[in-house]
Amino acid sequence: MSSHNSANLVVTHDNKMSKENRHLADFNPNFWGDIFLSSPAEMNIDAKAHLQYEELKQQVKRMLVISTDKPCKNLDIIDAIQRLGVAYHFEKEIEDALHIIYHHHCNNAQIDDDLYTASVRFRLLRENGFNTFNKFIDEKGKFKESLINDVKGMLELYEAAHFQLHGETILEEALAFTMSHLKLAETRTDYPLSSQMANALKRPLRKSLPKLVARSYIPIYEGYAILNKNLMKFAKLDFNMILGVYFEPHYTTARTFMTKVISLTSILDDIYDAYGAYEELEIFTEAIQRWDINCIDQLPDYMKVWYSEILNMKQQSQVYHAEAKWLHENYTPTMEEYMPIALVSCGYPLLTIASFAFNDPKICRASNTICRLMRDIVSHKFEQERGHVSSAVECYMKQHGVSMQEAYNEFYKQINNAWKDINEECLKPTAAAPRTEDAYTHVGDAAKTNINALLIDSIPI
Repeated sequence: MSSHNSANLVVTHDNKMSKENRHLADFNPNFWGDIFLSSPAEMNIDAKAHLQYEELKQQVKRMLVISTDKPCKNLDIIDAIQRLGVAYHFEKEIEDALHIIYHHHCNNAQIDDDLYTASVRFRLLRENGFNTFNKFIDEKGKFKESLINDVKGMLELYEAAHFQLHGETILEEALAFTMSHLKLAETRTDYPLSSQMANALKRPLRKSLPKLVARSYIPIYEGYAILNKNLMKFAKLDFNMILGVYFEPHYTTARTFMTKVISLTSILDDIYDAYGAYEELEIFTEAIQRWDINCIDQLPDYMKVWYSEILNMKQQSQVYHAEAKWLHENYTPTMEEYMPIALVSCGYPLLTIASFAFNDPKICRASNTICRLMRDIVSHKFEQERGHVSSAVECYMKQHGVSMQEAYNEFYKQINNAWKDINEECLKPTAAAPRTEDAYTHVGDAAKTNINALLIDSIPI
């Protein structure tokens, strides 16, 4: 969790350590400038537009509560509402509709569904834990080759397969089967389905930020002839009024609180990871552990600012100090030593605690594992070049005497298992969105594109 801010720090007058004793990083320069001063984070709508917004909301709600002889007809509208990022308005209505669909399916075991319908229903009802794809398996236990021609069904099966639990080998096979065939079909498929396929192959729904899904799906949904115009307009108005994380209006306080926590944690991480000399970090860590404002006089000026602002990150400083000690002693820990420290230093436990009142549930441990291992895979080469504590990759390679690729393969298995843990925990819905790339340290085109899409480029109504 190293930001580009550290690259611009300079040695203060009371700091007797030279820059050569610091692990300064060559981070990418900030390319945002003052763009956010002239680009409002949300669209201001007048009273007339707000009235239209509320009317559209009620119309969408009525679509969900209208009963039908075939409950599965609601699948497409529920799917669209979720993809368009407005499901948080209709949680009760969606839950009621899915319960009807669930009971209808259970009481009609001989329903002759196509692959598309079965896959969408499975994905939407995964939280209730039922349904398999056995009807699409041939006598040899393989997926029927005839399914290859059903591109839309294959895409939905691919999305559904990411909701697999431990032991669901049928979904493991479904994922491999659909991924290979979708890659082949992508180039010969027309828009908008081709764009939907490309987005899914890059990042499936299960591993995406809902508001980024909405931003990319809105033009895709417009391209389908079956779109619901009221839902489309409501989704556009809603998107332009909200943010990407904690976007629901009633989380205003949480957004403010989390912004402060992330800012302070980022500075703390940079002190340990990308600027502080080891001798300074020893004094700094001791001061934090003593929990005494009187210790401030012993600190360099650049540390005093942070220390005077907050004294409630004791555990975070402990793990950062442990990593600094490993680096100072040129010590490569075993994986058993590394992971308990690294799962905290990745920052996820702190942010989780700041968001919720948790002890250490499986869903959080799984999220931390994904965050830590994915970050180490994508950033360890850069960090080793500038002098950094050994990552999980170096620890595993040294401990087990294996190549870098073999370490990657093992970690991908652990990440896959962690996703299954999350899926199991989400059988009773709990929101979790683990990070899958280190766009924090290296703010490149992907992060820039996403932030532009969320905060700068509003959607024409």
